[in-house]
Amino acid sequence: MSRPSEFDLIARLFAPLATAPGAFGLKDDVAIIAARAGFDLVVTTDAIVEGVDFFSGDPPAGVAAKALRVNLSDLAAKGAEPAAYLLNLALPRGVDMPWLEDFARGLRDDQARFGITLLGGDTGSTPGPLSVAITAFGHVPQGQMIIRGGARLGDAVFVTGTLGDSGGGLALLKGEAGADLSAGLRAFLIDRYRLPQPPVLFGPALRGIATAAVDVSDGLLADLGHVADASGVRIAVEAARIPISPALAVLWGRDTVSILRAATAGDDYQIAFTAPLSSEAEIAKGAHDTIVTRIGRVESGVGVALLDAAGHEIAVARRGFRHF
Repeated sequence: MSRPSEFDLIARLFAPLATAPGAFGLKDDVAIIAARAGFDLVVTTDAIVEGVDFFSGDPPAGVAAKALRVNLSDLAAKGAEPAAYLLNLALPRGVDMPWLEDFARGLRDDQARFGITLLGGDTGSTPGPLSVAITAFGHVPQGQMIIRGGARLGDAVFVTGTLGDSGGGLALLKGEAGADLSAGLRAFLIDRYRLPQPPVLFGPALRGIATAAVDVSDGLLADLGHVADASGVRIAVEAARIPISPALAVLWGRDTVSILRAATAGDDYQIAFTAPLSSEAEIAKGAHDTIVTRIGRVESGVGVALLDAAGHEIAVARRGFRHF
């Protein structure tokens, strides 16, 4: 089935997703984000590209959800509540109407789940791979956004969720490992690659508690490096404390090499943050269904160090994913 013109496509699939009054039903060139008294507007943007961030055979609804959720992860790490987003699609010729209908369904389902609405964007064709770029907007009370540069000496370091699951799923999809893995564990890890689970509801609970935060997208060590650099501190991470899911432990094991792989694989979309050690009980209280693990501490010095059980630094050749 061929796809309709750009404007028919917008009217049929995307205008129904633009429910905010300021979106004007996607019939204008711009949109309005209404100011909220006492709040700052937080903006982030990320793109995912076929062959780099997802496979051509991945379910279209999942591609849409992944594109949206990698942005929601950034908002959550800032303590912001999601509000709206812009969508830019670069579509190759092979993308037909059934694919786009399922893609739009993925956006619709996540809009309902996370309380966010489409404001507009752009749709065009490309001779290259499919690309989905989203710019997301969120709100945070004035002056309460959690920055990267606030980590203090003596703070503890925490991370949400489990790490490395997406990397394990990617390895399975590439056929690199897992021939003997059960169907259930295999499905779990592949789902974590295709469909991130950012702690969107937990992010706002960190306001007034976390001193610094970052979303874990390029890898735990790489992203904590940004916090260390911005804060002018050293972050020490205890390898044995890094949370690994049972599924990944079966696939990769729990030795130092496996933990290092999980800490550098990337595509986790969890939150790494610093906070006073005295706030650990308060963090646990606000976590609800989110797993939060204390993994290290903030010290004087520079950079990020991964430590073994004896406190010795583990050599790390590659700290995370690099785009270039």
